[in-house]
Amino acid sequence: MPKFTQDQLEAIAGALGDTDVGLTGTEIQQLLASSKMTDPGTITKRHRIYNAFAESQNTKKNRTHILEFIRLAMKPARYSREPQRYEPMRALLNRALAFSGLLVDETGKLKPAKTAQTLPEAQRRARDLRTDLEGRGVHPDVLKFCRSELVADNYFHAVLEAVKSVADKMRARTGLTDDGSTLVSRVLEGKPPLLAINSNVSESELNEQKGFANLVRGTFGMFRNPTAHEARIKWEMTKEDAEDLLTIVSLIHRRIDKSHMPPRD
Repeated sequence: MPKFTQDQLEAIAGALGDTDVGLTGTEIQQLLASSKMTDPGTITKRHRIYNAFAESQNTKKNRTHILEFIRLAMKPARYSREPQRYEPMRALLNRALAFSGLLVDETGKLKPAKTAQTLPEAQRRARDLRTDLEGRGVHPDVLKFCRSELVADNYFHAVLEAVKSVADKMRARTGLTDDGSTLVSRVLEGKPPLLAINSNVSESELNEQKGFANLVRGTFGMFRNPTAHEARIKWEMTKEDAEDLLTIVSLIHRRIDKSHMPPRD
């Protein structure tokens, strides 16, 4: 089994120790102990991981303990209380591992990676997706999810994160903390709803409000509900599928932006 190069170790450590979505200091301490590596101490997270990896590989003359660290770090069960952390970190890590011929699959297992899954390829796919969506006039809150780390594996993660942003916006507008179907019911249904997309007076307006609620609920059910309990549903999404789905999410964002909060008795 080949050893990691210095550049590869730096990339992997940078992903695992990312400031926004990476491991916490306590998690790093526990994982280093579990994978039987020397802990360099409380320094910058990425440097702490890199130094531990480099010391282990230089001493053991193999990368066995490093791979064990990655396996332990990417067990989906570790993130059962914070499932939203898993996919962004997996995407970052896979971008780094691509140069080593490895990837972490949706179950958290290390597998050989196709050589096409490189950073330049991920960046090109992200640029192409963003360009096509800009041509469609997609909502700016959707375009920000066209990032290379989200499409390094496939387009599923860009759509998943965009769908999450709809729930975030609904919570921000209403102050609620619910998610999924419960959030939709409390925000878009009721007499009157917390957020109304029209005057909610005529029968056709009431039907439009109901249909919009069903559209949002269906979108959440397609992506949010399965991923609340699993690392990722099995869906090899094409670029065309992603563009169509992100356009739907864009429509939802625009209607929520234009919605109002009717007075309540």
